[in-house]
Amino acid sequence: MAAVFLVTLYEYSPLFYIAVVFTCFIVTTGLVLGWFGWDVPVILRNSEETQFNTRVFKKQMRQVKNPFGLEITNPSTASITTGITLTTDCLEDSLLTCYWGCSVQKLYEALQKHFYCFRISTPRALEDALYSEYLYQEQYFIKKDSKEEIYCQLPRDTKIEDFGTVPRSRYPLVALLTLADEEDREIYDIISMVSVIHIPDKTYKLSCRILYQYLLLAQGQFHDLKQLFMSANNNSTPSSNSSPEEKSRERSLLEKAGLSESEAEPPEESSKDCVVCQNGTVNWVLLPCRHACLCDGCVRYFQQCPMCRQFVQESFTLCSQKEPEKDKPKAL
Repeated sequence: MAAVFLVTLYEYSPLFYIAVVFTCFIVTTGLVLGWFGWDVPVILRNSEETQFNTRVFKKQMRQVKNPFGLEITNPSTASITTGITLTTDCLEDSLLTCYWGCSVQKLYEALQKHFYCFRISTPRALEDALYSEYLYQEQYFIKKDSKEEIYCQLPRDTKIEDFGTVPRSRYPLVALLTLADEEDREIYDIISMVSVIHIPDKTYKLSCRILYQYLLLAQGQFHDLKQLFMSANNNSTPSSNSSPEEKSRERSLLEKAGLSESEAEPPEESSKDCVVCQNGTVNWVLLPCRHACLCDGCVRYFQQCPMCRQFVQESFTLCSQKEPEKDKPKAL
């Protein structure tokens, strides 16, 4: 039987060789063109098709309404001895509760309790979670839709002039914003906002700023609110006239506190033009660097951020194409 097969193969060998070569050609062509869906080098596609297929994952975002707003008024004048002025902007009647000298460890334990144990929707709930590990507390009623300036200061009889050297066991000030009406807590997903504020003193003279802001949700999650970095406007003026020595000293203070300069600096004026084409409107935020610098047309061509060259892991849009004129939602 084997001899018959060998004789037949010998008689038809030209056709056999042609079939083998043709099969190899078809398989090679399929691999190069990616017909089989395998992860092989794609060398015959045009650039647009290749960029589209290697586009980074689009992060699914959920738009929520934040009823709380808090910022520092005249941060250059704030200090432990002179106090601080806070400006609130809330969509509903709210309570602003300030905790001076709040324990760092107890605060983060309280955030974990919000996730695992009970919801921190009232000042009383936070005080229970902190086990009263703070030096002084003051509370103010905030009317809805009114930008009120609230002046906060430690009483003189406390005789506190600084909170020690870095790393510290206490934050100078923790501000809690909660909804005053219990019915409003059922309307909003965000039920409270915790702001950690640094205030300069004799020992640590880093300028006053908000270090962290946490949004606490009714479902038990909490999110660290981060600012987005827009491309710098060429026409914007410098934010400060500090000398190089002052900038160097402040940079070293930031490093001691465990903060990067990009996260702690106040936001600069920004341009809404795409940094690549200079024509389209910026609509894409790249993660994890949080640079908002690309329009809908240019985002497909980049796997690295064009501003910092960091690889892009995820991205999301500031507004959908159907609703380009609506207010931009905040990212959680």
